Amino acid sequence: MGLLDFFKKKPTEEQKVKLDEGLEKTRSSFISKISKVVVGKSSISDDFLDELEEVLISSDVGVNTTVKIIDRIEARVSRDKYLSQSELNVMLKEEITNLLAETEMPIQNTDVKPYVIMVVGVNGVGKTTTIGKLANMFKNQGLKVVLGAGDTFRAAAVDQLKIWGERVGVEVIAKGMDTDPAAVAFEAVKYGTENNADVVIIDTAGRLHNKINLMNELSKIKRVMDKQVVGAPHEVLLVLDASTGQNAFEQAKQFTAATEVTSLALTKLDGTAKGGVVIGISDQFSIPVKYIGVGEQMNDLQLFDSKNYVETLFS
Repeated sequence: MGLLDFFKKKPTEEQKVKLDEGLEKTRSSFISKISKVVVGKSSISDDFLDELEEVLISSDVGVNTTVKIIDRIEARVSRDKYLSQSELNVMLKEEITNLLAETEMPIQNTDVKPYVIMVVGVNGVGKTTTIGKLANMFKNQGLKVVLGAGDTFRAAAVDQLKIWGERVGVEVIAKGMDTDPAAVAFEAVKYGTENNADVVIIDTAGRLHNKINLMNELSKIKRVMDKQVVGAPHEVLLVLDASTGQNAFEQAKQFTAATEVTSLALTKLDGTAKGGVVIGISDQFSIPVKYIGVGEQMNDLQLFDSKNYVETLFS
């Protein structure tokens, strides 16, 4: 299977079940809040819309995205019209699906070989674990993967990536701690090119305390990779921890200011009721969610399917 076929894949029944389990906390919190808004209301009023707005914001959808959803619902329903919960659910489902569809990106140019992914994100969000699971996902499709241990700021990050490389059975290019991350990235892409790899995934340092340093470091990594493979990195993937809710918005803001982010991975959806953050972040930053983490097992990283996500949220 080529990369293009992989990115077009629809979720399997097993993945749907896993997503269903992973979104359990978000779904029960979200649906119970919405049902309370509808109960006792006989028509759509300003009070009703205000309460619905509160529900969406408290579900970590984000203020700007919530306002968009409310405006769209308001435009669809006539004032004083009675609205049942099932009717409201259908409307919300459609509007959230439409919002997510607006940020979905066309399948990128995957003819390049190797296809280079640079992964960014703060420490603690599950960045290295996501890289390991991503490598496993690609390898299971018969693709050859190389990892580059570019987070040279923390010794643990290099070791952790090596352990993931062994678990998955893929090559890891590492130079150890306190080495130049750009040199690691260059070597990894060079090795991938010489050894006919399909995908090269580069880890980067997750420190945010100095945005200028971060910006310079990521720019340098991108430059050296582009020298090896024109157009690399072909994807800049920002990993965010969904369980941090609004904090994830702040991280997205800082990283998008430091480098061009082209896709998102949201981890730890299974342990949180803050799954609404998927909708808000994607909409607010106009960056598509590409992967979601719904469990701790190696196969619990999934390609994000917006229709499946929304169906599961309202099921």
